[in-house]
Amino acid sequence: MARAQPQYPSNWKAFSQSIRFDIAQGRCQCTGECGLHRTHPGPRRCVERDRTPAQFARGQVILTVAHLCDCNPPCADERHVKAMCNRCHLRVDSLLHQQHAAETRRLAREAAARVVPKATRPIGTPK
Repeated sequence: MARAQPQYPSNWKAFSQSIRFDIAQGRCQCTGECGLHRTHPGPRRCVERDRTPAQFARGQVILTVAHLCDCNPPCADERHVKAMCNRCHLRVDSLLHQQHAAETRRLAREAAARVVPKATRPIGTPK
């Protein structure tokens, strides 16, 4: 049994596009929520831009929309989200990813326990 996937609002694609490109202008909006970008006297904004080579990691930057709230199901409220590069978004959601991984492993163990092995006959016994 697979873990239930979150249900996003019906207008999610347009909402996500607006957050990433109209509001954030194609740049990560993280200012330290991920645990990085904290400087003195205050946080600085992440410099990563969508579809460009990553400056602080390997690969290409993909801009995503991160929920900074606990709304369930996920909402489409501009005050609850930020456009974030894949690195910042994964760091912000690391606890959630750990919980999902644990749930997936638990479901796999439960499914394996439900599988009943085929009965085998000892060699040499009649059919």
